[in-house]
Amino acid sequence: MIVALVVFSAFLHAAWNALIKREVDKDRTLIAAVAIGTFLAGAVATVRAMATGIAPFATAAPFACSLVAGVFEQIYFLTLARALDRGPLGRVYTLSRGAAVVLVYPLSVLIFAEALTPFSLAGSAIVLCGLVLSDWRFGRTGAMPLPATLWALACATAIALYHLAYKAALASGGVPSAVFAVSLAVSTGISLLRTGSEGRAAALRTVAASPGKLLLMGVLCSGSFLILIEALARGGVGFVLTLRNTSVLFALLLAWAIGETPRLAPAVGAALVAGGAVLMTF
Repeated sequence: MIVALVVFSAFLHAAWNALIKREVDKDRTLIAAVAIGTFLAGAVATVRAMATGIAPFATAAPFACSLVAGVFEQIYFLTLARALDRGPLGRVYTLSRGAAVVLVYPLSVLIFAEALTPFSLAGSAIVLCGLVLSDWRFGRTGAMPLPATLWALACATAIALYHLAYKAALASGGVPSAVFAVSLAVSTGISLLRTGSEGRAAALRTVAASPGKLLLMGVLCSGSFLILIEALARGGVGFVLTLRNTSVLFALLLAWAIGETPRLAPAVGAALVAGGAVLMTF
């Protein structure tokens, strides 16, 4: 069951990334879509609390971890928009998601005592090979622009850190839907403050111009993360994030669908990242 949840979450995540890639103003579109996702996540958390009678946070600790996750979520959304502005979807997605696994797996072993196995070590090595191929920079004219690579790596760091914060919130007694709702609310609040009155007005104009499209983005975004965090509540953060990196294959197919022509090395790199991720789950 957990594998099916994570793979479905991976598809939804790649899908809303592909929609963002098609937008001219990716930052403001993301702000609008995530704001809609925040409302949906809050609604789910409220209904769940009323239906179950379970307190969203057992203590202050999971609430605090959710706030921290929201800060890293905001960094993730910001760096993702910057990376997609400068590089192709397939390669940005592969590099950011794959590098996040390389960062989070050893940390999850140290912090949450998750198992380290020969399969996970071999899978890590394959993921690293895939990352090298996805953005080979030495003497190759086909590499992404350096700014795109750097933004993608910054995005990977944020991905790793918000996953660890999510797991800490869940491990200390947070209800998954409530943890995500608080995290996304923090991220949205920072976005609205960061962009100022002009940015807020632009986000509203974006919603007014394409309400159906923004609603779809919000549903895909919030749905992918809600499913992810439910999976995190049932499995280790290293295992879940690693398996979710099968999304790089979905991203590669969606990149082709929106008009990108994948080069051979990045395509093989994406396949290696996904294959290594699956191997790490054994």
